[in-house]
Amino acid sequence: MKQLDSDLLRTFLAVTDAGSITAGAGLVHRSQSAVSLQIGQLERLLAKPVFVRHGRGVGLTEAGEALLPIARHVVQTLDRAHAEITGGGLVGRLRVGIPEEHGTSHLPEIIGRFARSHPAAELMVRSANSAEFPAALAAGKLDMAIYEVETVTEGMTVLREIPIGWVDSLMHPVARDGTLPVALFDRACWWRDAAIRSLDKSKRDYRVVLTSESAAGIAAAIEAGIAIGLLDCSDLPRDLVHLTTVPGLEPLPPSQLVLEVPPTSMSPLARAMSETVIRSYATTMQ
Repeated sequence: MKQLDSDLLRTFLAVTDAGSITAGAGLVHRSQSAVSLQIGQLERLLAKPVFVRHGRGVGLTEAGEALLPIARHVVQTLDRAHAEITGGGLVGRLRVGIPEEHGTSHLPEIIGRFARSHPAAELMVRSANSAEFPAALAAGKLDMAIYEVETVTEGMTVLREIPIGWVDSLMHPVARDGTLPVALFDRACWWRDAAIRSLDKSKRDYRVVLTSESAAGIAAAIEAGIAIGLLDCSDLPRDLVHLTTVPGLEPLPPSQLVLEVPPTSMSPLARAMSETVIRSYATTMQ
């Protein structure tokens, strides 16, 4: 009788979490061809495809959606049993804050790596507006968090430096010889403060035409040609351009993406998660 193998289920989960065969192969430390063969074997056992391929990666089919909770339950049960019997891995609960804009790019890898090493640990992830994280850390509501700061202080580890700058539409540039139309973040973050300081220091007339909680909202206003705004200049869409020279506006310092773990929250479990987070971001920078 044909049976599902837990190794196939682990590979299925890795590809699902990573969003592609290539990225999933990295999570299970196998070659892309080996992972493709395993997915093919799984689909033959089920007599149905579990993934639909597209240009950016893979998505789940109806069969894949049905298999997903079963696969997670089986793998977690096996890992928990192994940890309890052998004493391997750490136990406890960890509360982690990660910016919502990083949820799709880093969260699957971070969770996957950590869960495989410490299957008995309970992980509570808060993926939200990162401007809320410093207060949550100070209040003891989070054990660690990833967010952006202008100045790095004690207890913070820099994950990457983000070059920020004024950005305009390539196809629909705004007029820069009069009152500048600008788009600003409407939340308490240092990007908004830096933008206002830059504008005030320039003594240029400006008017705020749009405020948004997210970078996507700022980018949309810029793409529409109604404003300039501050964005991460290392990852701009093709139709946006970094304004290296705007009359009166000086270059801005880079933003620092940091991991902060308060001393009161530092534990073997927090230390292990810190190493996982740092490794994840270091891998994407290579």
